[in-house]
Amino acid sequence: MPASTEAPTRVGAVSPASAASAASVTVDSRLTPGGPGYRRMSFALFLAGVATFALLYSTQALLPLISGEFGVAASEASWTVAAATGGLALFVLPMSALSERFGRRTVMTASLAVAVTVGLLVPFAPSLPALVVLRAVQGAALAGLPASATAYLAEEVRPKALVTAIGLFVAGNSVGGMSGRVITGWVAQEWGWRVAVGVIGAIAVACAVAFRLLLPAPKHFVAGSLRPRVLLGTVRGHLGDPLLRRLYAIGALFMTVFGGVYTVIGYRLTEAPFSLPQGIVGSIFLVYLVGTVSASTAGRLVGRLGRRGALYAAGGTTAAGLLLSLADSLALVLLGLVLITGGFFAGHAVASSAVSKTATHGRAQASALYQSAYYIGSSAGSTVGALAFHAGGWTGTVGVGLLAVLGVVSITVLGTRAARAQQRVAAV
Repeated sequence: MPASTEAPTRVGAVSPASAASAASVTVDSRLTPGGPGYRRMSFALFLAGVATFALLYSTQALLPLISGEFGVAASEASWTVAAATGGLALFVLPMSALSERFGRRTVMTASLAVAVTVGLLVPFAPSLPALVVLRAVQGAALAGLPASATAYLAEEVRPKALVTAIGLFVAGNSVGGMSGRVITGWVAQEWGWRVAVGVIGAIAVACAVAFRLLLPAPKHFVAGSLRPRVLLGTVRGHLGDPLLRRLYAIGALFMTVFGGVYTVIGYRLTEAPFSLPQGIVGSIFLVYLVGTVSASTAGRLVGRLGRRGALYAAGGTTAAGLLLSLADSLALVLLGLVLITGGFFAGHAVASSAVSKTATHGRAQASALYQSAYYIGSSAGSTVGALAFHAGGWTGTVGVGLLAVLGVVSITVLGTRAARAQQRVAAV
């Protein structure tokens, strides 16, 4: 009976016959669900996702309080979110290049260390400009995490388990985003927004320490070059791939919806006809749990509908949620947020995992370009969504979101047509 390709790799002396047999067998030692190290890896990256999103969006639920303290409008206070996501978007590509040279785990650890340190300084910001600067630095520091994490998974996890593994990392993002907003909402109601962001900083420190202790050392990383010509060539190659370009645009558009909705929702719910207290507004973000489920099950959704079918489903769900949220009924608004959150996280998990599968080289750069587009979408959504809210109320913010969803669907249609054209050419 031939040797199984699933057999574990063992170190030691072997007989000549065994050596000859082994020479003809390719052993895949990458991680797989149920295998040794997979759970540790998954939990470590889950905690990294928690820390990243808790820090990145720590001020989002607190914008009405920040507006009140500094005497600014929603569009100005929203820069405390946009600066963080913008800093991440600008630095994610350079940080991915460092991860190609120095290793994924090293860069992720350094990124978290700097980000949590800045997080402990944020509560002491003396003015809005100082707060925005600190948040920009924090976002730039966090840039080493997203692209490095997906590249680490693409190298260390077997391809069949990749969508599920990335979905678990994205689920950690959703838990971090949820817990950060819920905790800050209740803490801020009692002690103010400064104490609230300080608590998030302390939680992120604990997550960062646990991440470093748990994450297995990479076994399949091969150091690349830091030469600018090599990096630029890799980036040009990725940007020249039509499929990758579509995936980058889809990530940016999904995040435009999400960034706009969650930047403005606090203002809507603290005003009439809802007039909810800050703690209750923070608890609204418990709907992030829906994102945890939809992201972690994205692999099964792709298995049933295919990648493009899953993107259509995610876009339709998000659009339905936006329309429902127009109602003046709190129950319908909450249902709308559930659909928006579920659709967004499913779409994000599908698109980001497709990037990792599509790129055959320079995976960190491919993922970095996706993350850059994604967080540019977040910054644009935060800013444009707040401006639309100022100009036309919640209806204006929903209008921006629906345009972005229309963009997702249109790009997916183009992808479907391109795939069918390729199939016709192959059949000739």
